[in-house]
Amino acid sequence: MHKKRLIFTLLFKDNSFYLSRNFRLQKIGNINWLSKNYNFSTIGSSIDELIILNVGVEQDLEEFIDAVNEISKHCFAPIALGGGIRSLKDAEYLFSNGADKIVINSILETDQRLVSDIISKYGSQSVIASIDYKVNDKKSEVPFIFNGKRAVDYLLKDYMHKIISMNVGEIYLNSIDRDGTGNGYDFDTVENLITDVEIPVILAGGAGNPNHLLEGLSKANIDAASTANLLNFVGDGLPKARNYLLEMDVPLADWRDDADV
Repeated sequence: MHKKRLIFTLLFKDNSFYLSRNFRLQKIGNINWLSKNYNFSTIGSSIDELIILNVGVEQDLEEFIDAVNEISKHCFAPIALGGGIRSLKDAEYLFSNGADKIVINSILETDQRLVSDIISKYGSQSVIASIDYKVNDKKSEVPFIFNGKRAVDYLLKDYMHKIISMNVGEIYLNSIDRDGTGNGYDFDTVENLITDVEIPVILAGGAGNPNHLLEGLSKANIDAASTANLLNFVGDGLPKARNYLLEMDVPLADWRDDADV
């Protein structure tokens, strides 16, 4: 059976980690806070992948990588890095400093030649296309770039197919309306949108408890569920969530000591 994935997403800016609610950022704490409240030697065996996004507008990449390196000392899950990639050199820097994959967003619309160059050099499997979207007053889903500040001149379904044609490896689909609310994922959009999407889809925006993760991973066309909620899953929240999902027969990889091999 095809294995599904549980993903944890961290947002980094100005040497601190943030919560996002509808793309408005709230500082939570620095790397010391994160290390105190999340045991990444345990977290690393409770998630399938870790995504760390640099959400600072003019972020120093060295500061970002310093934080990544501190986390990766204790976390052995694959790591995807993204945020502010504007050149092949930026992508190379992230790959050479611990990224198993990179996450791209705005350049999907503004610099498709760069997207092609990155995929040519590192392969489709190394590139996650992040799509942020809102539902407008006409009940249409509209993609946004530049941290949710600029709308793209496509409806979401058309934009997704445009991005898939670029040969990216997977899609990180994030609802700005649900982001940070803890009210659950935007299933109305998902169920109408991804029936014919043939690459993996990571669902993001709205997970506030293990039942939201369960509901997301129960959808046939969802390959992974992500949460970026630092407070709702603090401490042993993620290990407990994974155990709960396994008990509910979600087809995650099972690394528990008593798991059947």
